[in-house]
Amino acid sequence: MTYNEFKTIIETKFPEVTPQQMEQFGKMDALYREWNAKINVVSRKDIDELYRHHVLHSLGIAAYLKTRMPDIYERLRGEGPYSIAEPLKILDLGTGGGFPGIPLAVMFPHAQFTLCDSIGKKITVATEVYKGLGLANVKTVNARAETLPETFDYVVSRAVTSLDNFMPWVRGKYSEGILYLKGGDLTEEIAKARLRKGSVHTWPISEWTDDPFFETKQVIFIEK
Repeated sequence: MTYNEFKTIIETKFPEVTPQQMEQFGKMDALYREWNAKINVVSRKDIDELYRHHVLHSLGIAAYLKTRMPDIYERLRGEGPYSIAEPLKILDLGTGGGFPGIPLAVMFPHAQFTLCDSIGKKITVATEVYKGLGLANVKTVNARAETLPETFDYVVSRAVTSLDNFMPWVRGKYSEGILYLKGGDLTEEIAKARLRKGSVHTWPISEWTDDPFFETKQVIFIEK
């Protein structure tokens, strides 16, 4: 997927995105290529599919929020009455090179993102990319989630580990919910995590796009 193809999708699905935000999305390709050449955090195959496999996939969370939780979507964007609301705090756990946190931080300028990873070289890439994009609503932390002293409104993450491993890492770290990107049949994994009945909602990204890459990809929302 080229940037122009990505741009067409965003302008269709998210017409509220500003020219400045599109410019930030446009800068991602060169920034990731530059830093991936120095510190390899994205496979050589995937770097050529940055916009499909990483940026658009990350924005599956934005699509879910816009579709299923429009009030939260508008608050994160700072639209209407939410422009004066206190920014929500989002933790991206296991961010790697900055996914899904950096695309979401571009999409949601009225939210504060903390990108956390235990691997220092990955945080180096995420840091340089968000600085290169001029994002004022992002900070990075090289740490394990359990050691973070603060709590957040939401946690986002992309297939870092199975849910039964993930949930103990974020216990006590969020007040509203978790938005988790995962693929495949999740029935057994959700059952193994022993989550509160009725607290788990799954949404196939294929409802939002017919791109075959997203055929098995899902957003999992776990209510507090």
